[in-house]
Amino acid sequence: MERHDRMIKRLIGASALMAGMLGTTAMAEELRFTVWTGSDAHLAMLDGIAASYTEKHPDVTVRFETIPFADYVQKITLQLAGGNPPDLGWLLENSAPTFVDAGVLLDVSDTLKDTDGYDFDDLSQAAMGLWQEGGAVYGVPFSTSPFIIYYNASLYDAAGLEHPDVLAAKGEWTWERLKQDAAALADAEEGVWGFQSVDGQGYGGRVIHTLIPMIRSYGGAAWEDGTCGLSSDEAVEAVALYHDMIFKDRSAVPPGEQGDFFTGNAALTVTQLSRVSKLSDAGFDWGIAPLPSGPAGAVSVIGQAAVVAFAQGSQTELAADFLAHMTRPENVAVMAEFFPPARLSVLEDEAFLSSNAAVTSAQMKIVAEGIANGSVAPGHIAYPQIESAMRPKFDALWKPDADVKAVLEDVCAAIEPLL
Repeated sequence: MERHDRMIKRLIGASALMAGMLGTTAMAEELRFTVWTGSDAHLAMLDGIAASYTEKHPDVTVRFETIPFADYVQKITLQLAGGNPPDLGWLLENSAPTFVDAGVLLDVSDTLKDTDGYDFDDLSQAAMGLWQEGGAVYGVPFSTSPFIIYYNASLYDAAGLEHPDVLAAKGEWTWERLKQDAAALADAEEGVWGFQSVDGQGYGGRVIHTLIPMIRSYGGAAWEDGTCGLSSDEAVEAVALYHDMIFKDRSAVPPGEQGDFFTGNAALTVTQLSRVSKLSDAGFDWGIAPLPSGPAGAVSVIGQAAVVAFAQGSQTELAADFLAHMTRPENVAVMAEFFPPARLSVLEDEAFLSSNAAVTSAQMKIVAEGIANGSVAPGHIAYPQIESAMRPKFDALWKPDADVKAVLEDVCAAIEPLL
């Protein structure tokens, strides 16, 4: 897998001509659309948008294929390299530079700008930054979602602790306070952890998404201007706090253990609005709060995902047309229930604050403020190779006696040549 990741750009670039030639002869009218969600609520919503398209195009069907998040980029890359690409798909912000540079994403600018009622200028230019190059448009964000804190209000109330959103309103919600709360709320006898990493993947596919909110709030960065910042004093202090939660406080779910906020056995987690669908049958009260602040103040980290069409797909014209349909204002308003939009008209509409029945207007304001004040999670043209180089180095961090600074210096040494 690591060798494959290091060769990702060469593989998908080399396959473009062959797959493109295959695409010119394909006559199928089914669009393959890859996603990483398996949520019934998400898939039902997507099927509804597809149904509104096929009402006008009865000879077209749209098939959504779920690929697990941890395997998503690898499997898409293998499909591209094997000449069997999907027509459309979701793509995360950290993969955008690599895929754009490899030339495997379809330029949909003409389709978007020529579609009646599309209103291209309504798309936030800040949100579109990763997906445009010159006059070309390679994707449209369907989710510009800040990372936020979900907390188990039932556990907080039982412990007599103030809720994180209340603390945030008073300027007292910090990573140190989260650390204290997690330690107080953890209960080994009841099988309850204090804190769960992003999607429970903080030691693998979500390590950067778990650490970067802490690192930025302490004044650090992952990398900037070709230089790795993960071994800076600020980053080391932030990561040491998390390391202490795992091995000293024993409040954070450690490597090899199972913890799931959504089933009630973790008191706090960092995630995004889309995960609220997993709380539909929660047996506990819950709440939402902004990310904690640190010595450098409060930060908001945005995870972004876009709808893209693949240049090697079998039906590029049809794929571009469906992309335009999916990201029209009315369909973006539908997706806003789970995925905070990049369309200004939807984001600024009062209806957005009440778009999800499970989330109060006050909670949705936390999401909207996170979008307004946030910056996108780290990305890079060589991100797949960077991630592949980082992971084995990060593995040394998840030991009780790890030298945090030395490990992070090793991480930087491994990735700096790629930056």
